[in-house]
Amino acid sequence: MKKTNMAVMADPGATNQLRSGTTINGNIDSEGDVRIEGTVKGNIKVKGKVIIGNTGKVTGDITCAFCDISGTVTGKLNIDKSLTLKSSAVYNGEITTPKLIIEPGAVFNGSCKMNNEADAEGFKIDKK
Repeated sequence: MKKTNMAVMADPGATNQLRSGTTINGNIDSEGDVRIEGTVKGNIKVKGKVIIGNTGKVTGDITCAFCDISGTVTGKLNIDKSLTLKSSAVYNGEITTPKLIIEPGAVFNGSCKMNNEADAEGFKIDKK
């Protein structure tokens, strides 16, 4: 199957949504926020916030400023500001973030490197 790379130019106030029942095999790059309720097999790079809903499944790396996970994610997370693993979240992988919130009930298998925001320059998203 051919891999694609989806570049999304968004209205700054809009959230791009991938609905339940939809699968993307490829990467997502977005200027705006992204909400995933479907399945993504590829990397996600967002300047704003990534929300993985209860039915969302991601296999790939996520790089963004803020991230809330309620679904299932396997891959590396490079979060510039804050990561929240909600009570229904299942996460497997490596996390780098200055702020991590894990709600009771969330499943976290992996490792976490805590840094302050000043140290996060190594994985900040390029601002064009």
